[in-house]
Amino acid sequence: MEQHANELTPRAVGSFRLEMPVRWGDLDALNHVNNTVYFRYMEEARVQCFKSALIGEPGSDRDFVLAHTSCDFLRPILWPATVRVDMRLLRLGRSSLETEAEIHVVGDDGGPCARARNVIVGVSMQTGRSAPWTPEEAERLNRAFGVREA
Repeated sequence: MEQHANELTPRAVGSFRLEMPVRWGDLDALNHVNNTVYFRYMEEARVQCFKSALIGEPGSDRDFVLAHTSCDFLRPILWPATVRVDMRLLRLGRSSLETEAEIHVVGDDGGPCARARNVIVGVSMQTGRSAPWTPEEAERLNRAFGVREA
């Protein structure tokens, strides 16, 4: 992967983790978690991660949008369960970040149920256009993912 000089790529990869219960309403007719709900689980993890980084707070000029998502569904999730979303920061760019996410069932050692890739772009609320992360935002994002300089 080519790295551009203006990218703020961390030298050490970090991760953000969130657990949440599977709700009965998340199921499809086969009693599996519906595929669309996997995206909701990842959305909640992104929202909580950005909240912990104080990005997109009410009254701020910054928000974030999902520019790309893809997901490989590896194993079904059944109810009742608690899922864990592990988001790994792959790249922190000038105004975007790329993550890899895995969804696991807590207590199930069978490996991930889904693996995904997401690209999130920081935008200005005033213009609706992408806007570079400030040094403070980049630092808070790195901290939210637990990135430590090597």
